Amino acid sequence: MSQDHTSPQLPDGGAAAGGGVSIGSMSGGSIATGSHGRAFSVNATGATPDARHQELLAAVRELLAELPEQGARAVEDAALHSELVDLEAEITSSGRAESGRLTRVLGSVRRWLGSQAAAAGAVASATAVVQGIAQLLG
Repeated sequence: MSQDHTSPQLPDGGAAAGGGVSIGSMSGGSIATGSHGRAFSVNATGATPDARHQELLAAVRELLAELPEQGARAVEDAALHSELVDLEAEITSSGRAESGRLTRVLGSVRRWLGSQAAAAGAVASATAVVQGIAQLLG
């Protein structure tokens, strides 16, 4: 028994060079087909924050550095850390922070300051975060 290994025929009578590609839906990325196909994709994530958001981002990062390490964090430290990480991610990805998140973080920082006998450096960093948020909300 023999198998036919001929190439599929095109409507004009020529032979197709290979298989087909079908893409139902695609968002981002690159595709290349054929024996010499090449695909290149350049993706840029994040937006450049304005000066006030940049100042707040710097203060958030400074306060994050001042908080105790994960294993040594109290409940208040862990809650604040989570809020600050989310704020940092939002500013880094979109260049700004929504007022709802700013309000939540402001409350978290104030609660943390009220519940802590924090080191002077952490208090100074927390104060900078509070001031930065107040400017953006005001």
